[in-house]
Amino acid sequence: MTLSPSSMSSRRRLLLALAASSLLLAARAQAQGDWPQKTTTIVVPFPAGGSTDTVGRVLANQLQAATGQSFIVDNRPGATGAIGAAYVKRAPADGSVLMVASLGIFVIAPHLQKNLAYDALKDFDYISIPVQAPNVLVAAPAKKARTVADVIAELQAQPGKVSFASSGNGASDHLSAEVFWQQSKTQGLHVPYKGGAPAITDLLGNQVDYSFPNVNAVLDHIRAGKLRAIAVTGTARSPVLPDVPTLAESGVQGAEVYSWQGLVGPRGLPAAVKEQIAAAAITAMRGPRCASA
Repeated sequence: MTLSPSSMSSRRRLLLALAASSLLLAARAQAQGDWPQKTTTIVVPFPAGGSTDTVGRVLANQLQAATGQSFIVDNRPGATGAIGAAYVKRAPADGSVLMVASLGIFVIAPHLQKNLAYDALKDFDYISIPVQAPNVLVAAPAKKARTVADVIAELQAQPGKVSFASSGNGASDHLSAEVFWQQSKTQGLHVPYKGGAPAITDLLGNQVDYSFPNVNAVLDHIRAGKLRAIAVTGTARSPVLPDVPTLAESGVQGAEVYSWQGLVGPRGLPAAVKEQIAAAAITAMRGPRCASA
């Protein structure tokens, strides 16, 4: 088949138009970033069952619903979160690996632990804070204490012997206990665990006496009557525990503590990808399950 000059010119113009269109689409795709084009892993640097794990799983489910893409949670516990954080630091900065972690990893551990395998200021891109909530002083089922005054009296009668479980050295529940002892001029026995879930399990089993977990980690146990909430560490009562007083209301001043979980990625996320993740996270957190958590 022979093409006339005019038909060849038309074909050339068509090919050029298609090429220009392809380049434009490619440029738009590159500007938007390629997240998420494959399963996104949300690393939780603590064991399953704790407050950070709960936040990570709710967020993963809501992100999946918001984007239609696949999300999985990968628990990488150890060293009060440092193992998981170091793993995320080394991950590709393309949005395929993210991390949900508590403030201990970002603002506490760097001041308490030497030779960390990550730099909280340099190794991550900070995206969002999905949850911020106070901690709560809870008593094991066998304990008779009903008020902060009861707990202080027990600590005064047995200095250094009344046990307080935490999710690990330097975690917010550990520091909540330390601040409580300091401000009440008492001293308890710190019992660190490898995450919040095993600490709560032993608290439920009366292996330890008290703890200061995040409200979200033990809310179901409190509502079920399995753990007794004595006071919250916030500046005001928690809306999910309106009948539980603050430490300040109970006579212990200067012991306000809030815990939060941050969503981060490896340092170097493309700006457009970071914006997409943040926008999706905001949409996810506005979902009904997150709003009721």
